Amino acid sequence: MKRSAAEVVREYGPFADVDGVHGVTYDGQQVWFASGDRLNALDPASGKTLRTIDVAAHAGTAFDGQHLFQIAEAHIHKIDPQTGRVLATIPAPGGGADSGLAWAEGTLWVGQYRERKIHQIDPQSGAILRTLESNRFVTGVTWVDGELWHGTWEEDQSELRRVDPRTGEVLERLELPAGVGVSGLEADGGERFFCGGGNSGKVRVVRRPR
Repeated sequence: MKRSAAEVVREYGPFADVDGVHGVTYDGQQVWFASGDRLNALDPASGKTLRTIDVAAHAGTAFDGQHLFQIAEAHIHKIDPQTGRVLATIPAPGGGADSGLAWAEGTLWVGQYRERKIHQIDPQSGAILRTLESNRFVTGVTWVDGELWHGTWEEDQSELRRVDPRTGEVLERLELPAGVGVSGLEADGGERFFCGGGNSGKVRVVRRPR
């Protein structure tokens, strides 16, 4: 297993009227982050918030190429990012104890914070297709280039972990500085991870090892 220090290359925020950053996703141009009662679209070049959608946004956020998916308490909403309308709702596997959310190859992957699990679920029904176990609290979840990564946050220690998507075995760990938390997690497909900073109200960019 590879271990290294995470390289934080940029910080955004804290933002006005944002108490905490929960889920994070990337639509190819904008970073979307969940802040409790709304979704915020952030321009990663300028660091400015471009627009907001008033919708319950309590935990993980994902993007399937067309729609946003957002955990709202015990449910996952499918949202039209143009209009902000909720198009469909499915049950969240943790019944309100859910954390990260990611889209990959036609399915959703949902972190279970205190349960230390990641579930792969059917985006139409919410049915659980597969479950991976972790030995740390699971926060954000993301897929990039066939790699499954998740955030951990326990006490004041956070890591980004690359795990085997079949067994859950930890393959690589990026350790963040003490006191820097990771809530949401999303890869941009290139060299960046976007990390929600929880109650710091920040979004951080961590360099992805290649």
